Amino acid sequence: MKDGKKKMTPPRLKLVSNNESVERDADFEDPLAAEARELAAALGDVQLGIGPAPDFGEGDLRQQMESIRIAEALLFAASEPLDEATIAESLPKGTDVAAILAELKEQYSGRGVHLVKTAGKWAMRTAEDLSWLLEKHAHEERRLSKAALETLAIIAYHQPVTRAEIEEIRGVSTSGGTLDILLESGWVRPRGRRRAPGKPITYGTTDAFLAHFGLDTVKDLPGLADLKAQGLLDSNLPPGFSVPSPTDVAALMPDELPLDAADEDEENETVQAEMELDLPEEDEPDKPEQGTPEGA
Repeated sequence: MKDGKKKMTPPRLKLVSNNESVERDADFEDPLAAEARELAAALGDVQLGIGPAPDFGEGDLRQQMESIRIAEALLFAASEPLDEATIAESLPKGTDVAAILAELKEQYSGRGVHLVKTAGKWAMRTAEDLSWLLEKHAHEERRLSKAALETLAIIAYHQPVTRAEIEEIRGVSTSGGTLDILLESGWVRPRGRRRAPGKPITYGTTDAFLAHFGLDTVKDLPGLADLKAQGLLDSNLPPGFSVPSPTDVAALMPDELPLDAADEDEENETVQAEMELDLPEEDEPDKPEQGTPEGA
């Protein structure tokens, strides 16, 4: 006894092969000793492979952890971003996929690889602060010309937009080669045709554009305040200057027609022309033979 308190010695637990007894000091009479012996016996069962692991009522937690592991494996092995519906196909029915991905994103937030959402889909990406490590492995890509960048920006912010509208905004004519480069890159696609004379083609951005620039939707493009904060715009802007709010509509707008609308019109014109060629000629009055008086 020291200062009125009994000095207690912690129990010495020993796991035996038959898992039937747990030795302790004979003089240890703490009320928690029984629980300690039970816990030690359960641990012995697990380590010696005797019987299943004890169930502490954490079935839901284990199922959630297993779902996280499945989603992690799918995203790690995928060659392209996956949407939530695709991931849900491999998870137990009724699993909250959004919650699983949110938890997985949190777990990867401090690692060298992050879970990010691009174009409405999920993918593993290298942490931005470590991108310099992979620079030597990156393929050197051709830089876009100033005209191509301006054209791409106009399409992104003003889509759907026609070539004539692009030229009107830029103030100069746009060569066909500029649009061809953007189409070949996969960042721009033909959307439809404008309901206007000549039915010009309308252009818009693609999911590849969003993925390359790290955007979820085109609405995530920087606005006027963002551009000013980054020093990309002069503070002394003309009155009424504004940056358009881009739309994120995959379906055709009311003023757009399907791309094949012009083909149908051409086909109708061709059929009409053929029908006109097949019409019988009007009967002409018989002309009298040369040298024969009329009425003979």
